[in-house]
Amino acid sequence: MSWQKVARTALLFAFLVALHFTVRPLLSWRSQPDFLIVAILLAAVRVRPGVAALLGFGTGLLADALAPATFGVTAFALSVIGFTASWLKAVFFSDNVALHAFFFFVGKWAFDVLFILLERQRTFLEMAAQVALWSPLSAAQTALVGLVVLMLFRGMLEANQT
Repeated sequence: MSWQKVARTALLFAFLVALHFTVRPLLSWRSQPDFLIVAILLAAVRVRPGVAALLGFGTGLLADALAPATFGVTAFALSVIGFTASWLKAVFFSDNVALHAFFFFVGKWAFDVLFILLERQRTFLEMAAQVALWSPLSAAQTALVGLVVLMLFRGMLEANQT
């Protein structure tokens, strides 16, 4: 990957992380789009699995700094999501919009399931409601945001630019 592609991807990654910490708190919805998941998934398919796991871990620590009660849970979950996405990137090399939407949806839902199981601060009924109702809604919103980002920044993210 050339340094220009790296710079473009890093700028988009930083933009999505900034959106996560500026726009997301303004949305007082029960289920919110997760810009960190979009950033990690977009970066993970462009790097090796180890780098994607480190990127997820660092980004997760940044998010965990704001939630000391569950410190480390986001870092672990984003590491797993980044590693898995990078490892499975061969499946999603096509330019199919439905596959990308499914990729974002499953990535966010898997993150939520990991996070809810690891934080262990809810009752079983609350966990079940979160995983079965609110997490899929949040995953659908995240998939929509991911598709919008892909459409807006398609030129930046193309693999074969010179």
